[in-house]
Amino acid sequence: MLLTVDIGNTQTTLGLFNEAGQLLRQWRMASDKTDTADELHERLFGYFLMLGLDLADVRHVAIASVVPVLTREWHYMLGHILEQEDVLTVDATRDCGIKIAMPDPRQVGADRIANAVAARASYGAPVIVVDFGTATNIDVVDGRGAFRGGAIMPGLMLSARALFSQAARLSSVSLVVPAHALGTDTETAVQSGIVIGAAAQAEGLVRRIIDELRAEDPGLSKVPIVGTGGLVREIARATNLFDALDPDLTVRGIYQIWEHRAKKREG
Repeated sequence: MLLTVDIGNTQTTLGLFNEAGQLLRQWRMASDKTDTADELHERLFGYFLMLGLDLADVRHVAIASVVPVLTREWHYMLGHILEQEDVLTVDATRDCGIKIAMPDPRQVGADRIANAVAARASYGAPVIVVDFGTATNIDVVDGRGAFRGGAIMPGLMLSARALFSQAARLSSVSLVVPAHALGTDTETAVQSGIVIGAAAQAEGLVRRIIDELRAEDPGLSKVPIVGTGGLVREIARATNLFDALDPDLTVRGIYQIWEHRAKKREG
């Protein structure tokens, strides 16, 4: 089996794939920057035990991370504690099976590369991914199948925490989609501004990006818009932007990058 590890600033998403590339399990854990390799091992062992699985059945591991300190601890845990010999770290300096058409590919987050790879494989090119996590990322694959970049903005929870900590008269409210954009009290006004506002921000940016792509290629056909990330289902209730919701997109992309590199080694 192959274990994929998507280490984000707030959450780490784990995916377990069989040899046929089928996603068997996916689960999330908090990304705690103080975790040691021993603590990560304990948590991973607990997840496998809870699901009736054996860590010894994991033969390969692929990691995409935006948290360097946790990348090091995961690598130490996998290499020295679990004695894993096949651990791939996804980054733009390696062949990931997609052209990165940007001036400095080294600046691209590994999760964004994984999103682009999986979206192109599942939905074709061009395609746009909107990933709602700690940050909200818009990842763009153009009509030629190359990753072009996109946009990065503060995520919904990050925006909410900033608002609640800086505005003394606003208390924390549940971040759900209100019935109307026109809030009639403080709670619904905050929900409208944060949740519907996040949807509207994504709509506006995606529309402008598509306009720019069509200015480059006037014959560009319809561009599928794919939503992913831990908050996508709530955001999707506030917009008709998405052609598909795909919460497994990033872990599938990590798997596909590992598979691409494995075939390249064999060939």
